[in-house]
Amino acid sequence: MTMVAISDGEPASAGVRAMARIAEVHVFDVMADAEPIWRRLEAGPHWATPFQRFDFLNSWQRQIGEAEGFRPCIAVARDAARRPLLLLPLAVRREHGVQCARFMGGKHTTFNAPVMTADFAAAMTRADCDTLLAGLRASPAHIDLVVLERQPARWNGLPNPLLALPTQPSVNACPLLTIAPGAAPTDYIKNSLRRFLRNKKERKLQALPGYRHLAADSDADIARILDAFFLIKPQRMAAQGLPDIFADPAVQGFVRAACHARLPSGGRAIALHALECDAEVLAIFAGMADGQRFSTMFGTYTMSENARFSPGMVLTRNMIDHYAGQGYTGFDLGVGDDGYKHAFCKDEEALFDGFAGLSPRGCMTAAVLSQIARAKRAIKQNPALMALAGRARGLLRQGARTQAEPQGSD
Repeated sequence: MTMVAISDGEPASAGVRAMARIAEVHVFDVMADAEPIWRRLEAGPHWATPFQRFDFLNSWQRQIGEAEGFRPCIAVARDAARRPLLLLPLAVRREHGVQCARFMGGKHTTFNAPVMTADFAAAMTRADCDTLLAGLRASPAHIDLVVLERQPARWNGLPNPLLALPTQPSVNACPLLTIAPGAAPTDYIKNSLRRFLRNKKERKLQALPGYRHLAADSDADIARILDAFFLIKPQRMAAQGLPDIFADPAVQGFVRAACHARLPSGGRAIALHALECDAEVLAIFAGMADGQRFSTMFGTYTMSENARFSPGMVLTRNMIDHYAGQGYTGFDLGVGDDGYKHAFCKDEEALFDGFAGLSPRGCMTAAVLSQIARAKRAIKQNPALMALAGRARGLLRQGARTQAEPQGSD
């Protein structure tokens, strides 16, 4: 365990300290050492997305982070009475020639944020942010650069205080469905879409023996649905000419561990939904639920003839109705511009990235990464450039497949 305390002799200036409520910052490099504080923050009134739960990120670190060279770098900020105010779940490794700390979870987290008490989330200032960065700068991890990507501006009605630091819009936004409390189903899903799915699609599926929507909770159901997912997903990705990110055994291990991890509240770290019949699993979606919002992480649907009845769309509608019935006010299908996402999610939630250099070399790298991210966003927002980029990716994938094919001999 490594702990660093920011005291009056550390880098934060006296002027900054007079305005800040953070009195000290401890940096932990072992998950188990940070766990008691992490769970204490989660147990009380707090501000965080469900992607920052200990059980989820602990599974990621054990299965993926460690294998990819990431070491925990978990900053805990306390007040003058040594009460935990905030936990910033970062992991550090060498990237771009510098020591880079970024949110734990990598590409598997849709949203990133600190975990903090609700009171402190409402009162945190730029001075507190600067004190937090000073604690990371003083860490024995010798951090040059902090990358804070895919941060929501707000979560469950409260603003993100880390956006007091310099930020820029992320490459992708997140389509969002806002559900008014007590709303009728036709209020949050257009009647025309609901009728189309019910009359043209779901009625065909309902004729299948054993047709049902399953919110998997038992270990046996979770294992069975995941077995189907890892069987179907590579076929679906291959049919689309896309690489299968779930082929990595470490990723599969992480997904299985997180789907099985039981939260103190009784749910699972990753919630798993399926549409199935007696003959097969028709569609699968997995995501994060926090009592107010559901965020989809990954999914797939059958390769059989039943795919023509849009089981993925039907499952999405079932999930929205499921969570609306539980009083949820938000539902999203992850970042990106896929058509099916916008069919259900009419609002768009902007996300933000921050690049904070903590050393001269880190500052230079931060500037470069910021410009690269801006360029990617510009391409995404220009249909002509996106089409050109898509053709280039297709040619690269085709070339890679050609090189991988065995060559005949003369």
